[in-house]
Amino acid sequence: MKITDVTLTLFAWDDIPATTYGSHTGRFGGKSQLGLLRLITDQGLEGHAFLGSAMNPATTDGQGLITHLKPVLMGRDPLERERLNQDIWRRQRAAGVRPIGAVDVALWDLAGKAVGQPIHRLLGTYRESIPAYASSAVLATPQAYAEEAQRHRDAGWAAYKIHPPTRWREDIKVCEAVRKAVGDDYTVMLDSTWSYDFPTAVRVGQAAQDLGFHWYEDPLSDQDIYNYVKLKQKLSIPILATEYPITGYESYAPWIMLQATDFLRGDVAVKGGITTLVKAAHLAEAFRMNFEVHHGGNSLNNVANLHVIAAIRNTEFFEVLLPDGAQKYGLQQDIVVGRDGLVHVPNGPGLGAAIDFDLIKRKTVAVLT
Repeated sequence: MKITDVTLTLFAWDDIPATTYGSHTGRFGGKSQLGLLRLITDQGLEGHAFLGSAMNPATTDGQGLITHLKPVLMGRDPLERERLNQDIWRRQRAAGVRPIGAVDVALWDLAGKAVGQPIHRLLGTYRESIPAYASSAVLATPQAYAEEAQRHRDAGWAAYKIHPPTRWREDIKVCEAVRKAVGDDYTVMLDSTWSYDFPTAVRVGQAAQDLGFHWYEDPLSDQDIYNYVKLKQKLSIPILATEYPITGYESYAPWIMLQATDFLRGDVAVKGGITTLVKAAHLAEAFRMNFEVHHGGNSLNNVANLHVIAAIRNTEFFEVLLPDGAQKYGLQQDIVVGRDGLVHVPNGPGLGAAIDFDLIKRKTVAVLT
């Protein structure tokens, strides 16, 4: 089997609700574009992936994928995934990581279709369902967070994570309001999105710790390993870092060597695909660490994330980023959280997700070739 063409169909995503998750995202909404990546072969099989998100349109990275990665793929055997993965990573400085992630997901989708099996079977299935947690946007008041957390608790979701206003006194009030609303036994987490200096991170971390929060995510700048080491020595609440910077497998090594975080973190978009996530999860497992999978930025990336989660044992949850209107688009049926609080991995060949090709055709803006 050989790859005979690589195309990226840009399609419009409209009516995105105004949303923010912190200073790193700003306030986005209205319109964006996703890209449907197609790896086309001489045997009639195709591998698919989505590129882009509500806040990072596919136009940002799409041309780099075609210009820098397509020439590496043309004429190659798509089942030589590891070899191709190594080769496309050599183009990372020119193409960026998100296009690498999309290509890697599409290669895994193609492999699953070639053998008639879901990706998690190719990786080695550990489970077929996992508890989901709701991951908030930045909301207007502590009461708004408390009410949202209660709704998801009452709907059977396993946990609730706060993206706070990132003003530390307000952040502590939000944590207190949520804990009071859901009770002492419900699982809650705090994701402060790289917003604090060291003294502030200690203050907020101690508050979250006293409130019995499950983890404390990204309080410091994303590469501030020095202060993460200090912070970890000050707190007993588990620290979760390494979601960013946008980079590959080797970036995890210093965090482990310096004992700067309790858990590792990543997703197929910001770490370069399924291949990187599986390697990083196994690396974490060797140190008895969890690898918690981050939201993937679009619907098909989240399906890819879910296949990885199904094939590893050292992860606890599936993240569902709110609101749905800023996260879910382009599939006939998206991932659904059941009344039991679980999401289930698809069992169709490859990604096993039903892409809404009719919607993409109606909304097509351009086809990059």
